[in-house]
Amino acid sequence: MHWDQFTDACPEFARLARSRFGKDEVVLLGTIRRDGRARISPCEIDFAAGRLLLGMMWQSPKAKDLQRDARLTLHSAPEGRMNPGGDIKLYGHAVDEQDARVRAEFCRTIRARIDWEPAEPYHLFSLDVSEAAFMRFTDEVKETWRWDPRSGLRKERAPNAPGAAGTP
Repeated sequence: MHWDQFTDACPEFARLARSRFGKDEVVLLGTIRRDGRARISPCEIDFAAGRLLLGMMWQSPKAKDLQRDARLTLHSAPEGRMNPGGDIKLYGHAVDEQDARVRAEFCRTIRARIDWEPAEPYHLFSLDVSEAAFMRFTDEVKETWRWDPRSGLRKERAPNAPGAAGTP
């Protein structure tokens, strides 16, 4: 589902992810290389036209991966070893965005964010969200959120195992 549909389906998780991704400015993008191995790449994202958008240099390895196999994972950038903000992961498929309206809105959004916009040719993909996960450790608890369209949002809090959050 497009980002706007995910936001409607699970607004609490969408707010958390959008806030975190906006603060980080860069996510880790997991794609599948031609030989089946994983590729992890930094990637900037933008929210425009009701979508979570990933702009990429023309014919970049990560773009070629997504053209060949659209499966992807977006992972929040860790905030250091203790990562107090936790990990956000979005799973789904890349949609190659060719619609002129979506591409124009992407350019306006990125121009407003960093006073630059890409020149053609470039790749633009949106994330079709199929699952989401969040995990955060404190000294006391492990907090986990999971979402998928069938089960909805599930939240769990469990006592933290000693040493899991850097404590003895």
